[in-house]
This record gives sequence, C-alpha cells and structure tokens, in this order.
Amino acid sequence: MQEILEHLDLPRLSLRSIDQISGGKFQIVAIARALVQEPRVLLLDEPTSSLDPRNQIGILTLTQQVAREHAVAAPMTMHDLNLAVRYATKFVLMKGGCIHAAGGEEIITPEIIREVYHVPVSVVHMHGKPFIIPINE
Repeated sequence: MQEILEHLDLPRLSLRSIDQISGGKFQIVAIARALVQEPRVLLLDEPTSSLDPRNQIGILTLTQQVAREHAVAAPMTMHDLNLAVRYATKFVLMKGGCIHAAGGEEIITPEIIREVYHVPVSVVHMHGKPFIIPINE
C-alpha cells in the first residue's frame, strides 16, 4: 500500500506535526490511514469535504481503484451529486430520513432530484456520465 501514500503525496508530510497540516491534508491522511489497514469495508462520510478539486479527484480515484483491486466495499455519503455520479456505481437518495430512490444511474433524473432536494435541475450527459445542473426558475 506504499503506492497509496505516494499517490496522495503524503511522504513529504511524514515529519510534520498534526498542527502543521491543513484540514484538507488532515482528511487525506485520515483516509490514507484507513486504506493502508486493508479493510473489507471502507465507510466514508463526506470524504471530499474541505478538499480542493485536485484532492477530491485524487481521493475518489484512489478509493475507486482500491475498491476494485482489493475487493473493498466503499459506501460513502456525499452531497456533491456530480462527484458522486462520476465515481459511484450505485446510489441511495435519502429524503426525510428514508430511502427515496436506490439504484444505478437510471435514478439520476430531474424528477427524482427535484423530489429529494426541492431544486429544479437539468440532467445532461457528457462523456457517458450524467451531470446535474440546477435551474433558476
């Protein structure tokens, strides 16, 4: 799992104390710590919050790669729907503490997004993936 540390550019942080790294880097360190334990299930709660786009993509790409190569289930909560549809294979949309819709990309529709989030959206496909675009009414 050394490649995880190198992929996330963490060796250079090894000599720093915890109060010398940013919140985003701290989050990356926490996720890397979990990944190197080689878990069977990696439960992630908003793993990309407070990360810049480069590190968001890095964490999600790495998580996706580890999940595939090491047969790790990686359920996660995310509020960024566009990141979720880019990296996830299954979705569960919650409303009022209950499952409102579950499945693959077929549940990513303007109707379901509006029902769950009370926001009108367009769903367009680019590069084979849906993208959610909020609409001002």
